[in-house]
Amino acid sequence: GVASGDPAPQGVVLWTRLLPTVPGSLPDSVTVRWEVADDEAFRRIVHHGTATALAALGHSVHVELTGLAPDRWYHYRFMLGDAISRTGRTRTAPHPGQMPNHLRLAFASCQRWEHGHYAAWRHLCADAPDLVLFLGDYIYEYASPRDTTGLARVHSLRHATTLADFRDRHALHKSDRHLQAAHASCPWAVTWDDHEVQNDYAGSAGKGDPTAFLALRTAAWQAFYEHMPLRASSLAAPGFALHRRLDWGQLAHIHLLDTRQYRNLQACRSPRSSGAGATRPNDCPALQDPARSMLGPAQEQWLDQGLALDARTRARWSVLAQTTLFSPRHYPSGLHSTDTWDGYPAARQRLLHSIARHAPRNTVLLGGDIHQNYVCRVPAHPDRPDGPALASEFCGTSISSRSGTTQDKVDAVARRNPHVLLARCDQRGYGLADLTPARWTTILRGLDDPLREDSGIHTLARFVVQDGKAGPERAA
Repeated sequence: GVASGDPAPQGVVLWTRLLPTVPGSLPDSVTVRWEVADDEAFRRIVHHGTATALAALGHSVHVELTGLAPDRWYHYRFMLGDAISRTGRTRTAPHPGQMPNHLRLAFASCQRWEHGHYAAWRHLCADAPDLVLFLGDYIYEYASPRDTTGLARVHSLRHATTLADFRDRHALHKSDRHLQAAHASCPWAVTWDDHEVQNDYAGSAGKGDPTAFLALRTAAWQAFYEHMPLRASSLAAPGFALHRRLDWGQLAHIHLLDTRQYRNLQACRSPRSSGAGATRPNDCPALQDPARSMLGPAQEQWLDQGLALDARTRARWSVLAQTTLFSPRHYPSGLHSTDTWDGYPAARQRLLHSIARHAPRNTVLLGGDIHQNYVCRVPAHPDRPDGPALASEFCGTSISSRSGTTQDKVDAVARRNPHVLLARCDQRGYGLADLTPARWTTILRGLDDPLREDSGIHTLARFVVQDGKAGPERAA
């Protein structure tokens, strides 16, 4: 397929990848032609050129296009010999000083292949967003389970550990026609969570031999770059430069965060455990260690500077797009999740202090990971959840991945957390956010049946955040 990403006022990244009909038949270097036009018929071509697809990067193509007009839609395509790709549609961001009247964001995450069809992407195309924020777990590293009861589909790939494995997994996901259509419909901005590499990994720590894990992580990161519309600067050694800012004029400044690469190991996690699990604070003093970080010190400082800039420039909406639930979630059992922000309370408090200190005009957090819809008033003090709100949060459900819990259990959690305005684990889908200078409106979209490729969709709920007033309000 084709994709575009990270729109700027003068340009955007265009992406495709070549797959040979006969394995191994492509040369190490292939020259691909590309065109960008004002119209879908390509009668008015505004830019064209060539790009090199290298075997070392999976024959992927990343064109970092410049010289376009701000706030405009374009069409693009790739050509190799007589072959022509499908036509993609993309757009540029508004001029930095402009206050646009409207931006439609879609946010989504977690699309395990076996757990559901990708009908959500078909409906998302019909909702016509300007930009898709994908917030992690684009692939899952697992092999299909032996017990296929209740699965929508299965695959024959093994548990991913090598570069070839991760390339195959990304290619599998991108073979889905609805996902291809969503990539071709508008630009995306992507970040990752854990399953692009390994369940619940944290920084340089994963399961098994440390040296083997780092090799696995390197392979997974390379495959991620090869399959996403990212700039070459993402490949900055020794890590992977994924956190970045996208500005939509003065209407929205989007801070896209990386909550995996720099985090400390989950508190009190056993070295031999298969996942992070949960703990009780009294049983785990390390949970409160002030040095522990979700973002790492450098990214924390970078975000603090970005929030200060938002306050100075009076950006209307400061958007923190990250991967999981930020607000506290107090369980009736007294347990604390160690893989969400509840597992990094000091880091969360530092971010809350940064928001309070710089006071951007409106702060909204977006997340994913938990396969549930949560809408929250973000309290200034997590231990006082009924206190004043400092920001608004919309943590979205999954495209297809199961939630692994029941609504009764989620209802019990919501009753203990007065800042939680909605908590639903029984829906899969995505979120839409319509931004204007006066208000932010989030529409939560839920599939009727994620096991059907032709599933219908409905609106689960609608919430509004008014300019200058932190905290969502349910709308009719």
